Amino acid sequence: MRDLVTVAPVTTRIRQIPTEAPLGVEEGLPKRCVVNLDTITTIPKQTLTERITMLTPEKLVAVEGALRFALGLME
Repeated sequence: MRDLVTVAPVTTRIRQIPTEAPLGVEEGLPKRCVVNLDTITTIPKQTLTERITMLTPEKLVAVEGALRFALGLME
């Protein structure tokens, strides 16, 4: 079992850049926001206390695309 997990912050500061994946109230969040994939980091798994939401397969595709862009893995 991994003791560390890689995370990306969710923010309401929307810049409309390729390293962001949009989220909103349909995911159970209080307002429109984005996952910011240009500032991913690794933290101890034990610091996570509760799940905020689960992303749909479509949102996961958007997150993956923004992450691929942030890491320079675009084809």
